[in-house]
Amino acid sequence: MKLKYLAYSLFILSISKGVAQEKKEKVNELKEVIITKKKKAVEQKADRTIFDFAGQAHLNSGSVLEGLRKLPGLIVSDVAGMMYQGKQLDVFMDGRPLNISSNELNAFLEGMPANAVEKIEIITQPGAEFPATSGGAILNIITSKKAKKYISATYSSGANFTAYDQTRARFNNSLLLSAKNSLFGWQLNLGQNYRESALWSDITKKEADNTITNLSDTDADRIGRNNFIIWAITFDFKKDRLLLNYDVNFNKSSADTEGFGEGFISNDASKTKTLRQDAVATYQKRFDDKDKKLDVRLNYARNEVDFNLDSRLFNTDILENTSNQAYVNFRVDYSQAFKILDEGKFSVGTLVDELAFETQNFDVTNLDYTRRTAAGYVEFQTKFKKFDFILGTRAEDYKITGNTDTEELIPFKQFRFFPNATLQYNFIPKVFFNVNYNKKISLPSTSSLNPNNTNYQNPNVDYTGNPQLQPTIFDNYEVKISAFDYAFIGYNVSVANNQVVNRVFVNDNQVSNTAVNIDEIKIHNFNIGLPLPYMLFTKGLKETMKFDFNPDKINFLYVYAGYQMHQIPNLDTRGFWMLNLMSQIVLPKDIKFVANYNTTTVRGNYFYFVAQQPFNESLDLSFSKKFLKDQLTLSVFVDDVLNTNRQGLTAIGTPVLIESKYDTRRFGFTLNYKIPTKNKLAKEDPNLLNKETKEEQTTIGN
Repeated sequence: MKLKYLAYSLFILSISKGVAQEKKEKVNELKEVIITKKKKAVEQKADRTIFDFAGQAHLNSGSVLEGLRKLPGLIVSDVAGMMYQGKQLDVFMDGRPLNISSNELNAFLEGMPANAVEKIEIITQPGAEFPATSGGAILNIITSKKAKKYISATYSSGANFTAYDQTRARFNNSLLLSAKNSLFGWQLNLGQNYRESALWSDITKKEADNTITNLSDTDADRIGRNNFIIWAITFDFKKDRLLLNYDVNFNKSSADTEGFGEGFISNDASKTKTLRQDAVATYQKRFDDKDKKLDVRLNYARNEVDFNLDSRLFNTDILENTSNQAYVNFRVDYSQAFKILDEGKFSVGTLVDELAFETQNFDVTNLDYTRRTAAGYVEFQTKFKKFDFILGTRAEDYKITGNTDTEELIPFKQFRFFPNATLQYNFIPKVFFNVNYNKKISLPSTSSLNPNNTNYQNPNVDYTGNPQLQPTIFDNYEVKISAFDYAFIGYNVSVANNQVVNRVFVNDNQVSNTAVNIDEIKIHNFNIGLPLPYMLFTKGLKETMKFDFNPDKINFLYVYAGYQMHQIPNLDTRGFWMLNLMSQIVLPKDIKFVANYNTTTVRGNYFYFVAQQPFNESLDLSFSKKFLKDQLTLSVFVDDVLNTNRQGLTAIGTPVLIESKYDTRRFGFTLNYKIPTKNKLAKEDPNLLNKETKEEQTTIGN
């Protein structure tokens, strides 16, 4: 409790400093921050929330995964996955699904430096235009920058250190090059990330006589090496464009793990190699009517994983697991304006994709999985006075087949409709009330299907996938009031049938973690976000509302609170609160100070787990400043100042407590240097990397 009081004291000090800063401001000085074009740190739209990663030092100081953990309303758990405001997330990159999840997704995001990301979009209300397999919501990681009519370059670098039990180093470097001429534009982003980290985990069992048995106590030292290349080129043919993209990401990691528990002592070494390649070609046909668009896209992606675990004590191979995943996707999207009521448009499209997934254990193929999807959609958008309407449906046909080394998979062959509808009432510009319904499906991730163990295991702990998992059907309902991009209040409920969840089972001293389907679950989520400019306390509401501020130049406190409850039949569950406080103070010499605090309440249910400690509780501090006419941005930071970021979960139906702790307290610096150019008035052209149509034009909420 003393640590929490210290955390709150630091925030009170930050707030007091912010109010004091505002008292020193003069009215004529405040007028100088009025700008024509705003840069928004957090932007609320009708169907999504957008976070600016590139412009926020407290988000882009480490890996993408570390930045995501700081976003208000987002929960990242090693045992329960990733959720935003109560909705399961399907992760995209530059508008294309990654098709990976669980520990593979965490390793991918942990290996990618956050300063290689432009922004994060969380699409909470995906319409018919998006695949029905997006489940509850989509997290879209946008790495693309804009090409200019001259060569431009940006160098990004960072280094940080942890000092929990010993000093561990992490550093990253990346270079972004882009240019455009009369024939074509191109972009190249390449970089590396080196990470030393530690993980301590403990699994205990409470016996019938209330004694505690230590089943597994492990100490892992890990090293991760990641290299990536993101390449794009575009050709302009009068109004039309051809875009070619190729991404490659190579991750090589190792871990030395010492462990002990009831009946065993271990000293193991593991190695993981991951190679992910993604190629896409898009042809964008444009017409004299600017509201008419036709996009044709072909995408091919491949993901190869090789995992080995060896025992140093016995000089034996424990695990030798590999997986190969190939994905091909072809889609066509067409949209045009259409006179419906005051104004409107309609969109139609089709998609065919296929995923092949094969796993091996010591050269024995133990899963051969194939999934084919064919889909088509139609969606109408219209306006009538202060009302916006969206109505659409998507038809998808699924064929899932395969077999393990011992049995055939339960086939899934279905044709289903997935409707969506949105009604929005606009009180005034940027203030609206929104009601949404959509039906979605979530296909089991290949990580959940994989029968191989791709985590550390010992004689008492085992992690396996379940090849017989079936898809989950979601009915999502949401109401939201949003005001001026930052402030919002909303409630959503997702009703899921055949939900995939992680379960822990205990047999004597053997603990197994796997994924299973449960018949039904309802996830209720209440959220509120409110920005509080510190001048509100010195100038009052009336004067504050007169100004249109640049968030980079003002002092404010952003408050987010969310309540989440997982309702499971025949199970007495409790909800939990999430809290995020982000305070920004502009100090003398334009030094920006940001304090970010995240925590959750305990004793709440997270599917079949009960939190005994807050999720991702952390106090993070950062200082940043721009130099050389804003060409150079330097930031220094300290994350998890109080060293409170840890997890503690009990597994329902078992006497097991699962605890884990990463070396999350770290300090370091990042820098971004934009190499200056002679032509500072050159025109910026659209992003080179592929984006979903809805990212380019969103009628509702604008």
